Amino acid sequence: MKFKPLAFIINIAIPLAIGALGGWATAQSVKTWYPTLNKPSFNPPNWLFAPVWTSLYILIGIAAYLVWTERSKIAHFPRTVAIYFIQLILNLAWSFIFFYLHEVGFALAEILLLLIVIVVNGLMFFKINKWAGLIFIPYLLWVSFATFLTYNIFILN
Repeated sequence: MKFKPLAFIINIAIPLAIGALGGWATAQSVKTWYPTLNKPSFNPPNWLFAPVWTSLYILIGIAAYLVWTERSKIAHFPRTVAIYFIQLILNLAWSFIFFYLHEVGFALAEILLLLIVIVVNGLMFFKINKWAGLIFIPYLLWVSFATFLTYNIFILN
């Protein structure tokens, strides 16, 4: 497999762009609404979220690139791409639902769906390229934590 720098950059830029849109949706509420919520003791400091999500979006992009390099061998490539983009859209939607709309209960239901799609996406990627699937593990772990955090915020508020 020959490295394709432009494809690599595009595959990383897509999830980073999704993350930037999510950041836009959260920016105002992180300063105004979010501080007013009751949060569990294990709630991470706000400064931690940006570097974690940026790292995860880069990893997601690397995984997508690894799958993209195998595209000619994948009979179900359009389905794989569809699941990948559904996962990204659900990721973005959570930010809008939670931070922009302030709908914590709806955000909890949505993040549970996101978790399922991340597992499906990760397994699909793993079948195509083991590294691509394994790269999804930190993302799955972080969103699992975010789900638990969302649940606790929902209960406390």
